[in-house]
Amino acid sequence: MSKLTALLRLTFIALLAGFGLLLFLDEAGRVAYSAGRVAYNSGDYATALREWQPLAEQGNATAQFNLGVMYDKGQGVPQDDKAAVQWYRRAAEQGNAKAQLNLGWMYDEGEGVPQDYKTAAQWYRRAAEQGNAKAQFNLGVRYDKGEGVPQDDKAAVQWYRRAAEQGHAKAQFNLGWMYAKGKGVLQDYKAAVQWYRRAAEQGHAGAQNNLGLMYAKGQGVPQDDKVAVQWYRRAAEQGHATAQSYLSKRDAAARFNLGFKVAAQQLRRAAEQGIARAQGKLGWMYAQGKGVPKDYVYAHMWANIAASSGNINAVALLNRIEIEMTLSQITEAQKLARECIRKEYKNCD
Repeated sequence: MSKLTALLRLTFIALLAGFGLLLFLDEAGRVAYSAGRVAYNSGDYATALREWQPLAEQGNATAQFNLGVMYDKGQGVPQDDKAAVQWYRRAAEQGNAKAQLNLGWMYDEGEGVPQDYKTAAQWYRRAAEQGNAKAQFNLGVRYDKGEGVPQDDKAAVQWYRRAAEQGHAKAQFNLGWMYAKGKGVLQDYKAAVQWYRRAAEQGHAGAQNNLGLMYAKGQGVPQDDKVAVQWYRRAAEQGHATAQSYLSKRDAAARFNLGFKVAAQQLRRAAEQGIARAQGKLGWMYAQGKGVPKDYVYAHMWANIAASSGNINAVALLNRIEIEMTLSQITEAQKLARECIRKEYKNCD
């Protein structure tokens, strides 16, 4: 089971001009912003830049953020991390949460500025406190790893939770992992499953894999191999290596078990001919559930028959499985053994 530590940033333009943006623009500004939006949507970045740059230089934070993204991605301008940082900073200092998030990311990655986890965390915090889910997730990661802030599992959980409650799939996944491992919270498999499920239903491959594991182990949910495989398969279809490995091993195990089924059939034919060694081995297969359903009663029956013919291994098997059996099970197995001998070992199980 693993968790995510990759950080997030916004790589799209703030295209939807809501009331808050329009409130601070005059009629000419609103027209210019809208013209820039139309141009950007059509891939005409040069026109978008021409419309937005004057607004950005006049102090409009949304336009400043947009220019930051365009320099960040090299849209309509040569790609320039330093210019991106400058525009992000101007917007961030005005309280633009998206710019604060991206400025934090630039410090985290050392793009356009020297790498500085502490400064990154400071900008993430400013955006996170405004409710930005990506910033909340990133700040959770910083506390999780102890980079730029003291390592603190409880603080990591708090920030993951705030992002997760907004529907952030990666935060939901990490919060599930924290519950599964008891990091920053009391270990709680049911809570882990709930958060994994919320992320998994959004298509998060890691959550789908981990949810499969919880079903396979019966942790927080009733053990259910069928459901486990369904989740593993959904993760594997997205290229999740662990899920693919599990399914591959499961298919190999199925082929291996098919070999046991063939072996059990061959042993049964030999046991029906009265061959003690085959009877003892068939008893072992029932005791182990190899090639046949695990059943101590039939294991005891065949081992008892083989032991009566002097098979030493069958005697040892009897002694071992009787520890796991109730008195009524042993009595039933002895009765079946007597009946099997009367039927000359045919159709005994």
